[in-house]
Amino acid sequence: MVTFVPSRPGRLADVPAFSRGIGGAESNVACTLARVGHTARWISRVGADGFGDHLVAEIAAAGVDVSYVRRDPDRPTGVYFRTAGERALGETDGGDGRGEGGGEGEGGGEELSEVVYYRAGSAAAAMSPDLVPREQTWSGRVLHLTGITAALSDGCRALLRELTTRAPGRPLVSFDVNYRTALWRGGGAGRLLDLARGCDLVFVGEDEAGAAWGLRGAAAIRAALPEPEVLVVKQGSAGATAYARRPAGGDEVTCEPAPRVEVVAAVGAGDAFAAGFLSGTLRGLPVAERLRHGHLMAAAALTVPGDLGAPPAREHADGLVALDAGAWGTLRLAPGWTDAGPVSAEVATP
Repeated sequence: MVTFVPSRPGRLADVPAFSRGIGGAESNVACTLARVGHTARWISRVGADGFGDHLVAEIAAAGVDVSYVRRDPDRPTGVYFRTAGERALGETDGGDGRGEGGGEGEGGGEELSEVVYYRAGSAAAAMSPDLVPREQTWSGRVLHLTGITAALSDGCRALLRELTTRAPGRPLVSFDVNYRTALWRGGGAGRLLDLARGCDLVFVGEDEAGAAWGLRGAAAIRAALPEPEVLVVKQGSAGATAYARRPAGGDEVTCEPAPRVEVVAAVGAGDAFAAGFLSGTLRGLPVAERLRHGHLMAAAALTVPGDLGAPPAREHADGLVALDAGAWGTLRLAPGWTDAGPVSAEVATP
């Protein structure tokens, strides 16, 4: 989607101008992975309009392969507008009431944003199994999906059901639950649980699991989701817990605290975290290091006003990830930290 970020703080009713950027959970992940050196391809549909031109050009400029993006002559590219606070679970789709969202966000306790989507009837909402061939979705080592796509239309849900059905030869399937109450007003949050059960790697926030499924705590979430080989439970500013199935049975449980971050806008952090963890997965890193890379990518997103932050260079990120527990616990990441180069005293000093 194309995103519009306010020129100054305030309610959507009061903000006089917006700057244009790009957004969307899956494209955010693809852009971040490409920027840290991985090969990434984005599969989607956008309108044959100016916003579609902008979206495809910007994602391609990040190094993402957009050759499988289709242009729809009959449906527009989706857009959304937001204010500067915390992205809420209760976002509202502008094409389905055009109200303004509010609710508990990932960080908790911070000012919530107003987020309004205009994507009902969009080109992306027209995706279906008939329009997205399996040879495209199975063409990489990892296929990353999100629950937001499943909420867009019946065709999108059918596509996600097909892609999360276990079958020989499929790639590692990654799924970020991305639950938003406004997108599931008629109920159906249980469908996200069913989709997650068919995946190999699942990301879910503790707040999402509570709102969607009434589950409290990482252990309860794992008990409800035993099928994925790896389950990552995001716990906001406290960090994240990963459950990785051992070959002999049972789980290896790994918890990693998040560094302290001077937040500019709490938008896009979940997508960035997923990209960091996926990057570590593709590199074959231990789970603890994958979690730390997720935290660092999230911090890169949190310290800029838009959905996408410039990630740190791999050498810089690897140096921070290698810190011992004490040094990691003293990290303070402020705007501009990704430009600091190799590990520096300024970045790592309490």
